Amino acid sequence: MSPIRSEMMRVLDTRGYIHQCTDAEGLDAAAVQGIVPAYVGYDATADSLHVGSLVSIMMLRRLQEAGHKPIVLMGGGTTKIGDPSGKDESRQLLTEAQIDANIAGIRKVFETFLSFDDGPTGAVMVNNADWLDALAYIPLLRDIGRHFTINRMLTFDSVRMRLDREQPLTFLEFNYMILQAYDFLELSRRTGCRLQMGGSDQWGNIVNGVELARRVDGTELFGLTTPLITTASGQKMGKTAAGAVWLNPDRLGPYDYWQFWRNTEDADVARFLRLFTDLPLDEIARLEALGGAEVNEAKKILATEATRLLHGEAAAEEAADTARRTFEAGETAEGLPTIDVPRAELEAGIPAFALMTRAGLAASNGEARRLIRGGGGRLNDAKLETDDQAIGLGDVTAEGVIKLSAGRKRHALVKVG
Repeated sequence: MSPIRSEMMRVLDTRGYIHQCTDAEGLDAAAVQGIVPAYVGYDATADSLHVGSLVSIMMLRRLQEAGHKPIVLMGGGTTKIGDPSGKDESRQLLTEAQIDANIAGIRKVFETFLSFDDGPTGAVMVNNADWLDALAYIPLLRDIGRHFTINRMLTFDSVRMRLDREQPLTFLEFNYMILQAYDFLELSRRTGCRLQMGGSDQWGNIVNGVELARRVDGTELFGLTTPLITTASGQKMGKTAAGAVWLNPDRLGPYDYWQFWRNTEDADVARFLRLFTDLPLDEIARLEALGGAEVNEAKKILATEATRLLHGEAAAEEAADTARRTFEAGETAEGLPTIDVPRAELEAGIPAFALMTRAGLAASNGEARRLIRGGGGRLNDAKLETDDQAIGLGDVTAEGVIKLSAGRKRHALVKVG
């Protein structure tokens, strides 16, 4: 590729967002010539996105900061089908009311990362149900379906992997890639959208849209994907023992979100600072040069900066202060995740494994038992001796709480309800 000329492509390249691009030089030239409207699609399968979607959200943020227009496409229509990409099983079909409620919940996340206004680069959120719900099936097959061959569709990973594993792939899901390509065509017509971005597993779907627009409208569109974000140890980004790392605060509080980033592996800190924070690259380079125990300071900065973007300044500082007081000063900090347990239950006593699971420190009772048996469970900073050790009112500290810990870094408080 020739030297990058546009600010948009320079930022995406230097911060590590680019994996594949249909025409990098053409997209760079388009970004120099004027505003590039670009979209990422999100299906509304839950009322919150999780941290696995954060790379694409940050790409939209970078794009807007560079003077271009982000389009958030909510899959109100395609959620009724389910994207087979990366899935071994069919998704449960949702009602329209559930989908609408999920879209309302998801919008709150985007309002923290993007600026929605009426200006030329103001972000917009659109719903593909606006055009997909109105489609007549036979005309769609005649006008759009003829541009797709079964032979080629069977070569895409999203289809081939399901067939190779002998997992059912319904005809409904098989149509998903056609509808996603049609989304790109419609957004090009309705909003002047020129670019679709997404994860590397979306490459085939994105290319389909680029080719469809060229064949049907003679329009030049672009596609760009990000690399699959895995940790240095090879784990998928955003998966923890306690489950998904949700972005909505009612699903996961600021402190737990801060702790997720604080627990980043050493080898991932600089990469995650570039991808998930607004810190300048020269400051990230300084932090990247830190060695030994100083890496922990870089992790705290990553945690605070990532939490600031999602939850705001006050919540980020409170989470950082809670962690400092808990781990460095040895205090029982009020900002820790807290559950209320009725006094009657504590009077009777609750098995340690059950209370650990209830407090969110383990995903299941079995996992909690294994954690305690392995020496990783603690009660008021003292090691739990057995997984069925009874925890009750006698364990309430002078601060009026019971402190539970999973390892050295994950804690929760139990209050008498």
